[in-house]
Amino acid sequence: MKKNKFIVSTLILLVGGFITKILSLFIKIIMTRIIKTDGIMLYTLTIPTYNLFVTLTTVGNPNVVSKIVSERKYRNKNILFSSFIISFTFSLLLLFILIFSSKKISLLLHNEDLYLPILFISFSLPFISISSSIRGYFFGKQNMFPHVISNFIEQISRIIIFIIFLPIIKNVENKVILIILTNTICEIISIIVLLLFLPKKININELNLKINKDITKEILSISIPTTFSRLIGTISTFLEPIILTNLLLHNGIDKKFIQYQYGLINGYIIPLLLLPSFFSLAISQSIIPVISKNYSLKNINYIRKKIKEVNLLSFLIGLIYVLVLYLNPKYFLNLIYNTSEGYNYFYILGLPFILLYIQGPNISILQALNKTKEASFHTLVGIILKFLTLTILSFYNLHIYSLIISIIVNIIYVSVSNYLLINKTIN
Repeated sequence: MKKNKFIVSTLILLVGGFITKILSLFIKIIMTRIIKTDGIMLYTLTIPTYNLFVTLTTVGNPNVVSKIVSERKYRNKNILFSSFIISFTFSLLLLFILIFSSKKISLLLHNEDLYLPILFISFSLPFISISSSIRGYFFGKQNMFPHVISNFIEQISRIIIFIIFLPIIKNVENKVILIILTNTICEIISIIVLLLFLPKKININELNLKINKDITKEILSISIPTTFSRLIGTISTFLEPIILTNLLLHNGIDKKFIQYQYGLINGYIIPLLLLPSFFSLAISQSIIPVISKNYSLKNINYIRKKIKEVNLLSFLIGLIYVLVLYLNPKYFLNLIYNTSEGYNYFYILGLPFILLYIQGPNISILQALNKTKEASFHTLVGIILKFLTLTILSFYNLHIYSLIISIIVNIIYVSVSNYLLINKTIN
């Protein structure tokens, strides 16, 4: 029964993730054809800031709430309320920080056109905090259907907004602002859908408005190291374009060339390489309650078996997909983005990116094994190695390839270190 529930949960996430990915692919096709490469460049430079503040806002909520709900130590409505309070408080604080810092961030990126797109990120933060807590509850119950349905409706809403409004707007900067604002609209829609699936016994209107100190303490004890781990990664992506731009400008490279090439790598090549990442995401989300529960029951043999299955499946998915892309990367770039620019970067990044399909599930496994701090340390060391590599190679006139090589160094170190830590823990 336990095994069947895991398989059913994973299958629901896989099917839902596949449908959502097809829709997001359709969204990318619409978006890239309307906003062109210049718009993609602006959008790509905005996304690191978006990811950084979303990570801080959610405080690791989906996975943390999932873990606590699956252990069945507290009443579910008390868990939900405590997570609401924590993440919503963070989101309001971050909203004001982003409003006052958005101008400075655009100046650090040497592009004043980024000011308003970054500013409008702040509106989505409170809604993201709410939806993340509710999703965590459903993950903990291994009920993936509400998450899948909300994602589906969210993507359909995004498609409708893009088709109707994006072509009307003439200015590239305003097009990017609309794309950012669409995230806020879709988060509100997603919350409404998720609330409809909550059981009556945890009706939001009937929540006991008292903070449970034990639950709050446990949430923070898990979420702070978890958020720290993710924060390291998102701070890295946030600093990446800033450091790269300033290093290459110092070496005499043209600003527009730097930002254009950065847009190609992070707007086209990396998203194409990670297109089937919904497989890894589905496995990551469904494996946490399974590993966490069995680790508390000391079912080590069962855990070993699940870890082997997860790693083998994730590796095969990444390997097959990358090998297919290697046959003709120009064709796939043209098919999705209507351009083949940057295809040469694919040949260098392709094979190392297979490890990323394993990295996500293994980080979730470490979290379930209470090894979040160790995983965070590996992430931190990986980031330090990445920026050291980037800095050193940029002075050897490798230009944008200094970024590509530094990304590969980071992927290899973090993936291998986490895998070795899992083996050490379960043995």
